[in-house]
Parts: sequence; C-alpha cells; structure tokens
Amino acid sequence: MKRNSNIGIQIIIGLILFLALTIDSFADVRLKDISTLQGVRQNQLIGYGLVVGLQGTGDGSSNQFTTQSLATMMNNLGVGIDPSQVKVKNVAGVIVTAQLPPFARMGSKMEILVSSLGDAKSLQGGTLLLTPLKGADGKVYAVAQGPVTIGGFAEEQSGAKTAKNHPTVGKVPGGATIERELPFDFSNVSNLSYSLNSPDFTTANRVVRAINRLLDGKFAVAKDSGTINIDIPPKYRSDVVKLVSTVEAVKLRPDISAKVVVNERTGTVVVGEDVKISTVAVAHGSLSITIQPETVISQPEAFSDGETVVREQAQISVTEGEDKFALIPGGVSIGDLVKALNAIGITPRDLIAVFQAIQAAGALQAELEII
Repeated sequence: MKRNSNIGIQIIIGLILFLALTIDSFADVRLKDISTLQGVRQNQLIGYGLVVGLQGTGDGSSNQFTTQSLATMMNNLGVGIDPSQVKVKNVAGVIVTAQLPPFARMGSKMEILVSSLGDAKSLQGGTLLLTPLKGADGKVYAVAQGPVTIGGFAEEQSGAKTAKNHPTVGKVPGGATIERELPFDFSNVSNLSYSLNSPDFTTANRVVRAINRLLDGKFAVAKDSGTINIDIPPKYRSDVVKLVSTVEAVKLRPDISAKVVVNERTGTVVVGEDVKISTVAVAHGSLSITIQPETVISQPEAFSDGETVVREQAQISVTEGEDKFALIPGGVSIGDLVKALNAIGITPRDLIAVFQAIQAAGALQAELEII
C-alpha cells in the first residue's frame, strides 16, 4: 500500500513538472517573432495603369485622365485617335500598388493590388495592361499585367443594384515580374542590428543574455530599449545567414508593460495581463433623459374673433437607474476585475469611462491609452 502511495506521489510530481515546463515553453517566444532585422524589409511600389475588357462598368467620359491615357497608349501602338472621341465605358484608370519583398530576384513574381481611380462601378472581368511599378526613388522595379480578380461582383438592372464585397478593388496574384533587385550583401556586414517590435528595456536585456549564452561570448549588446547590436563571431563570418538563422531561433519571455487600450469609436477595451488596480469603490449610474415634442392646437370659442393657434410643447421625463457600488480590492486579477464590474452592470462602452475615472483617482496601476 505504501509502495502504491509512493508511486502515486511520483506520478503527481511528474505531472506538475510537465505542466510547469509546458506552461513555461508556451510563454517563451522566438526572437524573430518580436523583432525585425534592420535593413531587411519590404519596399512599396506604385504605378498607374488601365484595366480593359469591362462590361460597361468602367470610367465615364468625364474622366480625362482615362481618355488621355487610352489615347496615348493607342498612339504608341500605332493607332492615332482623338482623345475627345474616346468612349471609356469598358476601360478604367487604376492605381497599382505592390510590396517588393526583401532579397527578391529578377524574374520572380509577386502579387499586386489594383484600385479604381475614377468612377468605375466594377473591375470584374477586367485585365490590367502592362504597367511599370516604381519605387520612391523613381526607378522601375517591376512590371505588372494580368487578369484582375475582385472576389465579388456588382450588378445593375432596371434601377436595381446588388453588390458583394468591394468590386472596385482587386488583385492580380503573381501579376508583377521583378525587373530590378535591391542590393544587400551579407558577406560585407560586420554586425547585425535587431529592432524590437515593442521596445522594452527588460525584454532587450533578456534578448542580450539569451544571445550571449547561445554564442558563448559577449557578442550582443543593447543599444537602447528597442535596438540589439550583434558583432559577428569569427566562426560565422563566412556564413552570416547561418548566424541569422541561429539567432532568430533564440527563445525568451518578453516583458509586457501593464496597459489598458480603449477605442471610444468602437467601444473596444483591451486590458493587459499585468494590469493591477488599487483598492477603490466604483459606482456607475444610468441617467436617461427623454424629450418628446408634442403639437398643441388651441381652438377659439365659437362666433368669437379669436384665431386657431398651433404651438409646440415638449414633455421631458428623467429616469435614473439604480446605482450600485462595487468594492474592488487592491491587486486584483483581470478576471476578478471583470466580475466586479459586471456585477454593477458595466457595459464595454461604460468601461471606458470607468477606467478613465479610476486612472484620475490614481488607482489604475497601468498606462491608459486611448486610440
């Protein structure tokens, strides 16, 4: 019996250790998930083009940029036309945008986004004609062309309209071919710099310790709360890509500052895990004021010289809901806080005003951010 008891205790201890290790591993994240390598980023491209083949849903003739663009294109193809005689119901002027990925090579493909620039009703069934895509430096980095997919539709018949999704914006998967590369050579770099997505001194220090422990030396240093500089160890100077792969796989537990984020436009409230509140009593009353206009007609007596008078009279009623106090003890968790506020009927929109009042009282031990 005693042996079975010991076995049971050992099993329980093993389960506790397993759960502890599991929870700890879930809390850790990779460096690549919370940071970016400086110099390795996407670049925005933009261009102007024409979508043709539309079924009468293109730009109207009042859009001069579309008619002029079509006339210029036809002239370049050897067909001379007068822009004033061009009808563009089947053509739409569009802005084409794309994200040039890092290390993209000539000949590779990327997706593009096509957005109507004029008063076209739909880009459904259209084809984007050859469009150069330029970067901020004015150089052409890619050319785009292909059929546009909008993932929806827009139909109109006898005054009745029906539409699904947004028919004036579409995509061309793999519609752009990269013609110019962005130079970036790892073989010439002497150090790497990582930028934390959420700058924090504690997290930066943990990153430095984890990297130095992995590389077995003092190669990493925190420049500030958001930047980590890494000197390339001698054994990785001929293979910097391997160093990047190794460093980005480092796992650590980021430190998150206590913060409450509210959006007054949508009534959204997001409360961080580490938010604490000092002991405070909260009461939230509901005051409802209703003003109901009423037309009153005053009739004169028969055979008198009086006149009928029409005047407006307002009836005002005030209703105040029952107030309830909730005592919130200091250091409560988020779950306890939500239960306490729900007990007095707090809605998400009311919660915004409550958090502002708690902060004004000095009881909110967190940053309140309003977006």
